[in-house]
This record gives sequence, structure tokens and C-alpha cells, in this order.
Amino acid sequence: MRGLWAPLRRPVVQRGIRAALAAGISWQLAVLLPAPLSDYAYYAPLGAVVACLPTVADSASVAWRTVLAILLGGGIAVGVHEIARPVPTALTLALVVAVAIGVEQWRVLGSNASWVSVAALFTLTLGNADDPTAYVLPYAALVLFGGAIGVLVTTLLFPPLQLTHASEQVARVRELLAEHLELVAGELRRGELPTAEEEEQRVAALSGPLDRMRQAERTVERARQANPRARKWQEPAARLRAQSRSLDRVAVLADDVTTLVAEYRPGDPGGDGPELGTAERLADALDGLAGVVRTPYHDGDERPDDRDSRIDVARQALDNLTERLRRTTVDDDPGFLALAAVAVGVQRALLALDAEPREPSPA
Repeated sequence: MRGLWAPLRRPVVQRGIRAALAAGISWQLAVLLPAPLSDYAYYAPLGAVVACLPTVADSASVAWRTVLAILLGGGIAVGVHEIARPVPTALTLALVVAVAIGVEQWRVLGSNASWVSVAALFTLTLGNADDPTAYVLPYAALVLFGGAIGVLVTTLLFPPLQLTHASEQVARVRELLAEHLELVAGELRRGELPTAEEEEQRVAALSGPLDRMRQAERTVERARQANPRARKWQEPAARLRAQSRSLDRVAVLADDVTTLVAEYRPGDPGGDGPELGTAERLADALDGLAGVVRTPYHDGDERPDDRDSRIDVARQALDNLTERLRRTTVDDDPGFLALAAVAVGVQRALLALDAEPREPSPA
């Protein structure tokens, strides 16, 4: 049974249901309106579909911006038509499009700007040549009518918070980031470090998932506006936002850390024995950080849990790396400064992940 309901949690499925319902309702109501509005009833479903966006705030914003663009386009068509009555229709059409394209640059219209030229052309070609306003006013009114129904349906029918999609993007970045850190750690142990150019290519591969995660987080923030479900899901949304932003910071730090490692290129273990080897300690620190990245939450009030254990491992690895730094100078190792920067980067990444040790639960 759960498998049957699972598709309903997908944003695209929810939007499809809302748009279909809003279009049907708006059409059924529009044909009942008095003439001349009922003569243009087909514009109501158009407005409804346009307004059914992933968030309530976006739906309302698109609805009024679209109507504004239609009114502007209709006004341009009416104005140019009156001024250019003696001019051939083709030239009038060209002038209307030119003026409309200029008006579309108004930032207030945003992504709905193209409706200006569309409405202008529709008004000029489909409207009454003697009275263009008889077309554009019902056109705008019915798009507004349908848009209002679209916003209402979006608000009432499982108004989306986009948490499922955003959670998937966060989980994807978390997994890719942990894999990246573990890959570099493994290469350190094998002495097979990539070149700086190869490392840049790897980091670039993370940029797409990171951008999608950031966009998903912004969508969740917009979805909370004017959303009756926002209070109910406030805590999960806040937790998701914190995870997204911490992973974003860690990704930047991991980029710096792994690039420094690739440039530093620590060689064979040094010091008095393998336990003092720089490469091994760097690898342990990166592995420890990857473990914390993979476990974003504690299991509960019981301490220690799996996350506590991973934090302890990461902290111990960082302490070992710091100890290696204390026993080294710039004269001993020309990569000392890079190594110190790596240690600082790992420390800051752990802080970004709120990887602080907790006291054990009382017996």
C-alpha cells in the first residue's frame, strides 16, 4: 500500500494533480460566467495551469505578474493600433512587437515578461480591430480568475514544502562528498595522489549536485511562505536547511583541503616510524571527516551512539595530525604550511558539521 502512495510524494506528480484539478474547475466555472467572459472561457484553465507552481508563494507571484504582463501587452497593442491606423498591418505588428520587447525588460515582470509580447500579438490579431479592449480585458480577467483558482488549489491540496526533493538532494551531496574524501584518503595511503588538475576536475563534478541542493533549499524557503503546512513541518525544514548549509560549507572546505593535499603530495611515511607518517595521518583525518559527513544525526538521547563514535574517530585523527605538526617545522618539511592549512580546514569542517563530543549517558 505504501508503494501506491509513494508517487504522490513526488513534486511533479503533486503539481500535475493540482494543475489538472485547477484547470477543470476553472473551465467549469468560467463557462458559467456572463458574456463576454464566457466567450473566452478557455483562458481560465490557462491561468490555472500557469499558477500551479511548486510553492504557494511562487503561484501567487506568477499569477499577478502574468496578468500585469497581459494588461501591458494589451495596452501596447491598443495604443500602437490607434496611433498607426493608416500604417499597413504588417508594420503595425512589427511596431507592437518592438515596443513589447522593450517593456519586457522591466524587472518586475521577471520570468513572465514574455507574456507582454504574446498578449500584444493576441490583442492585435485575435481581438476586434475597432475595439481591442473588448478582447484584452476578458483575456486578462479570465487568466486572473484561473490563476486565483490555481493558487487556491495549490494552497489547499497538499501545499508542497518540497522537503522530499530537498532531502534527496542533500543526501546525494552528502554521499558524493563522503566518497570524495574517502577516495583522496585511499590515494594517500597508496601513494597515488592525483595531480592538481585532476583534483580540480573532481571538485567540478560536485558543483552540479551542490547547485541543485542550494536551489532545493531556496525552494523550501519559498514554499514556507503563505503555506498552511509550514508550522507543522517547521522543525524538519529547519533541520534540512541546517544540513544543506553545513554541507555547503564543508564542500568548500573539502575543496581547499583536497587541493592542498594534491599540491603538497606527502611522500612516504617519515619520522621515527610509520606511525609518524604524514600521509597516513592525513588519510585518517579525511576518513574521519567522511564518517561524520555520512552520519548527520544522533540516534537519540542514548550516548554514545554511532555519530558520537564517528566524531571521536575524526577528533582523534585530527589530534594525531596536529601532533605531527607540533613535531615539525617549516625547515623540516617544506609542506608544513600546507599541512597546517589542511588541519585547520578539517577542524573548521567538523565545526560546520557540529561534530562536538557529548558526555556519555548516566549509568
